[in-house]
Amino acid sequence: MSRRCLLCNKGPTAGRSVSHSKKSTPRWFLPNVQKKKFRFKNKIYKGYICTRCMRTYKTEIEYL
Repeated sequence: MSRRCLLCNKGPTAGRSVSHSKKSTPRWFLPNVQKKKFRFKNKIYKGYICTRCMRTYKTEIEYL
């Protein structure tokens, strides 16, 4: 699964989990992407869109 938003190109980011004892281990921060079919600027897209873009472009996106 491609975890990348079609509109803003947001994707996974690497980081570190830090415990209470300050020991750090690698981890991934994954964006909240949903599989949708939608019309944006008179073009039809089918793929993943992040929930932040759903909220930001709420008036411009028509879901099919």
